[in-house]
Amino acid sequence: MNRTTTNYAWIVVGILWFVSMLNYLDRLLIASMRTPIKADIPMTDAEFGLLTSAFLIIYAILSPLGGYLADRFSRKWVIFTSLLFWSIVTLLTGFVQNYTQLITTRAIMGISEAFYMPAAVALVMDYHKGSTRSKASGILMTGLYAGMALGGLGGEIATTWNWRVGYHFFGVLGIIYSVIVFFTLKDAPKTEVEIELQHNERFNFIEMLKSLFSHSGYRLILLYGLLVSVCFWLIYAWLPTFFEEGFNLSVGEAGISGTFYVQIASLIGVLAGGYIADRWAKNSSKGRIYITAIMFIVGGPFLYLMAAADLYWIAIFGIIIFGLSKGNHDANFMPIITQVVNKKYQATGYGIMSFFGVMSGAIMIWVGGYLKDIGISLDLVFKIAAVGIVISGFVLLAIHPKKEKHIF
Repeated sequence: MNRTTTNYAWIVVGILWFVSMLNYLDRLLIASMRTPIKADIPMTDAEFGLLTSAFLIIYAILSPLGGYLADRFSRKWVIFTSLLFWSIVTLLTGFVQNYTQLITTRAIMGISEAFYMPAAVALVMDYHKGSTRSKASGILMTGLYAGMALGGLGGEIATTWNWRVGYHFFGVLGIIYSVIVFFTLKDAPKTEVEIELQHNERFNFIEMLKSLFSHSGYRLILLYGLLVSVCFWLIYAWLPTFFEEGFNLSVGEAGISGTFYVQIASLIGVLAGGYIADRWAKNSSKGRIYITAIMFIVGGPFLYLMAAADLYWIAIFGIIIFGLSKGNHDANFMPIITQVVNKKYQATGYGIMSFFGVMSGAIMIWVGGYLKDIGISLDLVFKIAAVGIVISGFVLLAIHPKKEKHIF
């Protein structure tokens, strides 16, 4: 790969970083605008929760289709179309007048956003092979972290102006940026062998499923992904409540304790994990697997420590160490998939994994609340999740990946 293409490979990461930020920011705006939205559009708390559930369920169901389209057609066009449509939906959300219209826009946003991530991570993998793959994946994931953090701006915007202003602003911003994406983003150049294979080989849906599910490594990846997704979604939904009730914190203090520390640790983990994994992968085909498995086998007990702690600072220490392991996972998950799945089906493989992960997340958000309602404490729930994290590390070690070609 020549120097110009190598430089452009990092430009691709930069272009998609901003799209990834918008991807998470637009979907999470609603969480920080609960009070003003409910004041403007009457609804129960259950109906407000359904706004997120509707998004997640539709997003999960359509993620495999998003991956399939990204494998079958131009990844650039899938990314551009997804960004444009969800930005239009974001803009339209600011004009809704009743609950039916609001939940409809949330559902449509789930449809449009579902196509982005499988195509984006696959395109980054197309451009980054070998020695830069985990670093590039990790940097892309920091865009998601930024979107999570900036989603909180919705509350400030709603307080200063109106909740609708946030949707109008970020919707227009996304539409404008989609034009930039259209003119600057390119599909990765294909080798002569890849062009010939694509020309002569028909894309067979059944053959794709057989290729994915007949591989023991991919089945192990699905199991691994399910285990970590259950834990991650519990943290997203219930960690602030755990700190609020367990340490008698205010809502504001609990919100910071349950989001800030784990996100900062994850940011460090995603960058450091990507760097270490790329170096380890030069010497061992299982280098990315080893670092991710080790981090979870070590991180799981620290999550357990957080759940069992009586002292606030010990709980914070535990969630910070676990956050490092989570960040490492984010940097290496797609690179590990590429070592197991046929190149033709990598976006689909990610999309199917996203389906299982997000669906399990939607279910676990409800399960966490149900267990809490029947008297089972959140500390026990997190202890069980910690055991699952350790098991996921050992599951990962059972995968036997193919050796990577280090292009640059």
